[in-house]
Amino acid sequence: MTSEPRTGASRHYVLAAGGTGGHLIPAFALATELHQRGHHVALITDERGANIPGKPDFMPAHVLPAGRFGKNPLGWVGGVRAVLEGRAMALRLFESFAPSAIVGFGGYPALPALLAATSAGLPSIVHEQNAVLGRVNRLLAGRVNAIATSYEKVDRLSPKHAHKVHLVGNPVRAEVLALREQDFPAFTEESLLRILVTGGSQGASVLSQVVPDGLAMLPPALRQRLQVIQQCRAEDLEAVRKRYAEHDIPAELGTYFEDMHERLADAHLFIGRAGASTIAELTAVGRPAILIPLPIATDDHQAANTREMVKAGGARMVRQDAFQPKELAKQIQAMAMNPQSLANAAHCAFNCGRPDAAKDLADLVESMSGIDLMDVIRVGEPASAATRLRTRASTASAGGEKTGERSAA
Repeated sequence: MTSEPRTGASRHYVLAAGGTGGHLIPAFALATELHQRGHHVALITDERGANIPGKPDFMPAHVLPAGRFGKNPLGWVGGVRAVLEGRAMALRLFESFAPSAIVGFGGYPALPALLAATSAGLPSIVHEQNAVLGRVNRLLAGRVNAIATSYEKVDRLSPKHAHKVHLVGNPVRAEVLALREQDFPAFTEESLLRILVTGGSQGASVLSQVVPDGLAMLPPALRQRLQVIQQCRAEDLEAVRKRYAEHDIPAELGTYFEDMHERLADAHLFIGRAGASTIAELTAVGRPAILIPLPIATDDHQAANTREMVKAGGARMVRQDAFQPKELAKQIQAMAMNPQSLANAAHCAFNCGRPDAAKDLADLVESMSGIDLMDVIRVGEPASAATRLRTRASTASAGGEKTGERSAA
């Protein structure tokens, strides 16, 4: 489904993101939405981001130096030098591309681009995918014009920036969003229980160690109906295959699945990490989950990402130090022994989704360049079509209030 341009004007926008899927997937989704509205979009990233699969063909990528700032202050001098070099290169790009706004998605490659934007007086936005404001976005929060969030509650976000906050959600890939129109796969006391297990782009060894043995501890009536798809690290693949064979559990294993959205469509239950894109896709589609946050994630942001979904009843969270086969079997039984319980959890996950995230973020971006913002996105309330209608009606009855203002957190 495409979107019509909001006005006859074609604008230029620059998106800046670190070179990981967590930063780039929402950037690509926004780029596609803006492109469908008739705008031109360019990407600023690092070498990884310039070559990552999924980048839209219409969006040129510009690689800028971006220093990292670790715990050792001795390395900060080189980091500052790289940021200043990247800022200068971004300013030259802005002179030729003439962007109407700059949107940062976190990661160090976004830093020089947004510093250049504030230096040049260009409107700027940061989008935070996680439930904890990331380091770069925290650094820039006072400089940018708007902060777009994916969750109602975002830790490390200063109250003094509340007036800038717009809850939009985390944009997901179009092929995943299309699954929202499909029903949850039928699950009865006789049908197969299809489980999808992934640990991020590289897989997770803890899942390879725990999941096969945990599934083997399920009651026979449930274990005999299992059908597993699991992403593993290459070095774990054969050991995991052997474990499933020993337990007589059918499992399809791989280091990477190109058709992951199709695997998600068929799944009854997800087991894996709690990255921002994972949560956004699970809630967009409506799939119940057992989530094991990455313990070394910065500011424990993966655990924070699970809060909303767990509170709603769409997921269960298990800390990695408690993630043992017996605990996994216990959690699966609680969710799947009763078919209706699993369907209810799927419905709860679905209700956490924010399917209009790309459109709402595009509306916010356009509003920074003089195109009227028609929707009010209230923190805690996804901007559904019904919300938009209520907003427009209330704006009209108010006798011409500004339509460009959104209520803040």
